[in-house]
Amino acid sequence: MMKAATAGTIGSLLEWYDFYVFATASALVFGQLFFPGNDRVAGTIASFGVFAAGFLSRPLGGILFGHIGDTLGRRTSLLITVGVIGAGTFLIGLLPTYHQIGIWAPILLTLLRVLQGVGLGGEYAGASLIAIEHAPRSERGFWGSLPQAASPAGLLLAAGAFGLVSLLPHDAFLAWGWRAPFLVSAVMVFAGLYIRLQVQETPEFNRTKDANKDEAPGAELLRTHWWNALLATGARLAETVSGNMIKSFGLTYATLQLKLPQEVALTALTATAAIGVLATPFYGMLGDRIGQRRVYLGGCVLVGAIALPFFMLLDMRTATAVWVAFIVAYNFGPTLLLSVQPSLFTKMFDPGVRYTGMSVAYQVSSIAGGFTPLLSLWLLKLSGGTPWLVATFLIAVAVVSFASVGSALVMEPRPRLLPTA
Repeated sequence: MMKAATAGTIGSLLEWYDFYVFATASALVFGQLFFPGNDRVAGTIASFGVFAAGFLSRPLGGILFGHIGDTLGRRTSLLITVGVIGAGTFLIGLLPTYHQIGIWAPILLTLLRVLQGVGLGGEYAGASLIAIEHAPRSERGFWGSLPQAASPAGLLLAAGAFGLVSLLPHDAFLAWGWRAPFLVSAVMVFAGLYIRLQVQETPEFNRTKDANKDEAPGAELLRTHWWNALLATGARLAETVSGNMIKSFGLTYATLQLKLPQEVALTALTATAAIGVLATPFYGMLGDRIGQRRVYLGGCVLVGAIALPFFMLLDMRTATAVWVAFIVAYNFGPTLLLSVQPSLFTKMFDPGVRYTGMSVAYQVSSIAGGFTPLLSLWLLKLSGGTPWLVATFLIAVAVVSFASVGSALVMEPRPRLLPTA
């Protein structure tokens, strides 16, 4: 179990680290280096557009690696995805800027972001399933949450990395400092490949791989599991939209709109992520005790309830308020949802289409998450610089996810309130 959980977690750590490094760079530096101009807000909007482009390619990766994972194995798919993701991230750290090669700089940045997206499209389901399908059924919430802990861990590493390089003089940070967080991802690539080579294929895949199938996993998914795929897509919206709104747009709102020091927001994100690493397995165990569905429904309610207070706290413009806003909103919102999400979604698909089903649901919903910072900036300008429209949008998304989970045809085990012998 430890080998399986570690194999899933190390790849997810690379995935989330790459994700947050790009998101942080989009908020802080890409607008100036790849989309220069007189209007910094316009440059940031353009960089968020590139950030969103990676999400558009993720469904393609989900279909491709879902097919590989359901036909050739979870392990095979995961070995390929970690290499693709790592290559895209490392090469971004080597890119010349607009002032060096002109229009080719944003074009190459976009292409590498799309490559990242294809690899990321197959990572989530594989990392979750390699742990969950090795685990006893009564403990799948806990073991399935460990790869999810890589999300706050990746945020912790990314925020910490950018926090360190932001201590450089501003000119040095723009000249070369921002590249360091991208280049060090090579270490995680080699670690991920080594660890994943040591793990065995999951028992559930081995039991189904020799079955005679008349159609590809994707076609079978559309024929037999389309409704649950649709519900899983809707269920995930609250997690991906709230996560991107807090970590990416929230960072931009604090530094660009409120003019708060960059270090205040980055240190708040670092502390937020550190707490999230510890909270994730706790939420996973809670799902084993009372049911992942109940925990997820509660998380949707909290996402909607926290939406407006998050921005109200940021508007106070004090370091304490910023810390409280990020820590509470992130750890009682997207972290809670993310922790029980894979074990909940696993129940919605048969093993023969599970990788494909989870990948498609996760990556299609990720498109909404990818465009969240861009949409939030537009809503902020539409409302005259006040965040009430942004908060209203998040509340509406939470309602959609609550309804999707409430409608999902998921059979949950009876609550186990006390430990069994």
